[in-house]
Amino acid sequence: MIRISNIKMDIDEDIKNIKKKILKKLRIREEELIEYTIFKESIDARKRGKINFIYTVDVKVKKENSILKKIKSNDVRLSPELKYKDVKMGNEELKERPVIIGMGPAGLFAALILAQRGYNPIVLERGMDVDKRTEDVNLFWNTGKINEDSNVQFGEGGAGTFSDGKLTTRIKDLRCRKVLEELVTSGAPDEILYSHKPHVGTDILKEVVKNMRQRIIELGGEVRFNSKVTDIIVEDKSIVGVKVNDEYIIDTSISILAIGHSARDTYEVLNNKNVKIIQKPFAIGARIEHPQLMINKSQYKEFYDHPRLGAADYRLIYHTEKGRTTYTFCMCPGGSVIASSSSKGELVTNGMSEHSRNKENANSALLVNVAPEDFGSDHPLEGVYFQQKYERLAFELGGKNYKAPVQLVGDFLNDRESTEIKSVEPSYKPGYTLTDLRKCLPDFVVEAMKEGLQNLDKKLDGFALNDAVLTGVETRSSSPIRIVRDEQNFESVNVCGLYPVGEGAGYAGGIVSAAVDGIKAAESIISKYQKKLI
Repeated sequence: MIRISNIKMDIDEDIKNIKKKILKKLRIREEELIEYTIFKESIDARKRGKINFIYTVDVKVKKENSILKKIKSNDVRLSPELKYKDVKMGNEELKERPVIIGMGPAGLFAALILAQRGYNPIVLERGMDVDKRTEDVNLFWNTGKINEDSNVQFGEGGAGTFSDGKLTTRIKDLRCRKVLEELVTSGAPDEILYSHKPHVGTDILKEVVKNMRQRIIELGGEVRFNSKVTDIIVEDKSIVGVKVNDEYIIDTSISILAIGHSARDTYEVLNNKNVKIIQKPFAIGARIEHPQLMINKSQYKEFYDHPRLGAADYRLIYHTEKGRTTYTFCMCPGGSVIASSSSKGELVTNGMSEHSRNKENANSALLVNVAPEDFGSDHPLEGVYFQQKYERLAFELGGKNYKAPVQLVGDFLNDRESTEIKSVEPSYKPGYTLTDLRKCLPDFVVEAMKEGLQNLDKKLDGFALNDAVLTGVETRSSSPIRIVRDEQNFESVNVCGLYPVGEGAGYAGGIVSAAVDGIKAAESIISKYQKKLI
């Protein structure tokens, strides 16, 4: 295959013209072209009054070698090998089936890889299957009645199921392609394979994770919902079993710990078992909501309503004069701010979009970095307690009924409590309370957010819109802890057979990176052990 980069097409140009551009780039006739696939599509909107789509394509042709010799261009080269390569199976005896704790992206993909290789994993998920979970989430959003084990954080697919389903990542790893391909096999749209900012959307993700579960089962795996790991059994610094629901023990010498960043009770169990945990930086802040139309106009100018563009997004960062970083995170075009609490008496927000991204508002987290020195204690879980403090304050400020505290940006910048909603209607359910967010955020976060808002407005016109809405609080953009592991074999440094992975263990920052982390742990197990015959 030959890879051709930088194929430029005007926004109004028919995509079918890409074939003509391929022939021209390679200087070949149509009959010499066998087939082509789009590897990547991106948008170039840097020049005012002009938007282009830029394509990278992989092409199968006759006489490939002679064409490569003839074309002297940096845009034409041999396509790199993208096919996932299975690791070689190890020789050590595996006496029990591997157990995977958690069914978010890391756990799902670890289970899939192990199942594909015949290891028959057992997946334990404290929450419910995605259909029952959706019922529980909708009940919470509509009534404020929370199920502490089946919610936006816990259940089939993990926290990512109720999100925008972003598949962008900064990691450079060939396993990323494996992740995308497996998602497509399970029902995600083909476009995620080439879009430069791929996303799936909550509505489609729900079906994807169900299909992945079915594939794992068909391959010999087992999935148990409503199965919370309440203890791990450790002997001679090795895991020998896990206790489920305080009722029964599953014997195992291998357990992949993919618990997600909100499994605080499990963190306590691990800490009590002396599993090595350290503090880690994270961030807190609020969700900011603007009219999506305003974002489209700011980003795309006169092309704001072009049918090929869809809802615009943004990603902004500002370094304050005092050294803090204020930045946007998990931007959800045409989406909603959602109630994401997983415990009674604590209020947490997040963002969500469906695949169409067609709702009226855009939202994003507006966050400020928090470092371990801000915690005031060297306890491994002090970052968790820091999060809980402000989640509880937000719960109280909202009215102790899971209504979220809300403040207009103009009021926030001028230190006054909001008393009315103006042009931007908050999307958060089960409702909101107009107030002053300074009462549920640290002073240094408030200060950095104010400075950030005014300076980010210079990068995206309208970002500090007076009528824009801030909804508090967002505390769980990443885990506040890291479960320390050996980076060669992925095992805990002081409990053999325990493999901490994904966001909850402090090693990932999104769906793809968490999935890749789960794959790596599964590969480590495969490369060490023979599969158990059952």
